[in-house]
Amino acid sequence: MEFLQSTDFWIGLVKIIWINIILSGDNAVVIALAARSLPPAQQKKAILFGSGAAVVLRIVLTVVAAKLLELSYLQVIGGCLLLWIGVQLLGDEEDGDGDGKEHGSMMAAVRTILIADLVMSLDNVIAVAAAAKGSMVLLILGLAISIPLVIFGSSLMIKLMDRFPIIVMLGAALIGWVGGETIVSDVALKSTLEANPWLHYAAAAAGATLVIAIGKLLNARTRREAVSH
Repeated sequence: MEFLQSTDFWIGLVKIIWINIILSGDNAVVIALAARSLPPAQQKKAILFGSGAAVVLRIVLTVVAAKLLELSYLQVIGGCLLLWIGVQLLGDEEDGDGDGKEHGSMMAAVRTILIADLVMSLDNVIAVAAAAKGSMVLLILGLAISIPLVIFGSSLMIKLMDRFPIIVMLGAALIGWVGGETIVSDVALKSTLEANPWLHYAAAAAGATLVIAIGKLLNARTRREAVSH
């Protein structure tokens, strides 16, 4: 237990806690958006299952994250997935009743959470691994700390979304923003981004705008079809 007396250990732990607070926010938004249309009991299950499985994913990512980011076009694919998820979540509405529908919706929510977390956790994992500086204890603590942060953040976001519906749109825009950032950060575009730093923000803004625009169009079409029937 000598590591507990090390100043470097406590500095590293503070860094990891701060990194998790900053970077777990977008993951909490995704979970809240995916679970918001479920009944309260289903929401809790989706948050717990989604967060738990996401932590397992992060453990795997910790081992392979650096290598994954060296693969060309992987982040382009991941960013496109986030844009698709943002559009789906913005237009996600519960249109059925019964236990079977609720169960299916919960599984769909957990699946959405996992896909989004897989893409969005790369920066979190790499940042925590860098702060841990090879310390397995700090690495495990970093992953453990992320669990309550994401669960609490998701529960809070669902309550806020119920009270302030505009947050749903802002959350979808955030996912689109991260999706745009992810695409332009791909290793294949590294030289282009270095030559044109403004592309980072342009791509992020374009991602957010695209998700909102497509989501609104799909919602409008769904409403028209509902009226015609």
